[in-house]
Amino acid sequence: MSDSFVERSKGSYETETLRGRDSTHSLPHDSVSYRICREPQQHSEPPSEKEDEKVKKIAKAVRTILECVGEDPGREGLCATPERYAKAMLYFTKGYSENIFDRANGAIFHEDYEGLVVVRDIDIFSLCEHHLVPFVGKMHIGYIPDGRILGLSKMAHLAEVFSRRLQVQERLTEQVAMAVFNVLKPRGVGVVMESSHLCMVMRGVQKVRSTTTTSYMVGCMKSSPKAREEFLTLLHLR
Repeated sequence: MSDSFVERSKGSYETETLRGRDSTHSLPHDSVSYRICREPQQHSEPPSEKEDEKVKKIAKAVRTILECVGEDPGREGLCATPERYAKAMLYFTKGYSENIFDRANGAIFHEDYEGLVVVRDIDIFSLCEHHLVPFVGKMHIGYIPDGRILGLSKMAHLAEVFSRRLQVQERLTEQVAMAVFNVLKPRGVGVVMESSHLCMVMRGVQKVRSTTTTSYMVGCMKSSPKAREEFLTLLHLR
């Protein structure tokens, strides 16, 4: 069991049950889901800036960092590091340029299944926005369909869109849940994430064995104790 368990189910959504929901399923434009799925990401670079220009800008900054820590950016082991780091950072944050609807395209199928669907142990790698060091862990996604199901591999794809950004675990958990909710329009979605943060391991309190668990529930996963209990039981958290 994790050292800490944070269950956050904020937000205002239609009340749903295991067997049905309100006819108005769309969310208001000022809701969390609309912001994360429809608005352009503030961190995205202008479309006119080409990849090589980004690499040059990042590499220049990295050379300055190397000099500030007392290193020689021109020595053999470091001479290509700024460019390598720049390309790696652009890959680590490629989620800013990706769209969840494109990722799910072609993998939504009509199906009358009414039970719970759970995809467990999705590997997550992300960068803490506070220190730019990794946090790694597992994400578990569960949903109750409403006439449509999503290809199982697409759950991992949706999780990657948001993990490949500068993140905090709480927001990442919420964004993945709302992405599944918006793409699939199910009766309910639950997401649980367990991870280890290197900012706590390598610096600060230096607690190597500490883990953090977050959860976010929406729809009937939030309003129905039965649905939520079944989901958490399958994850062995109850």
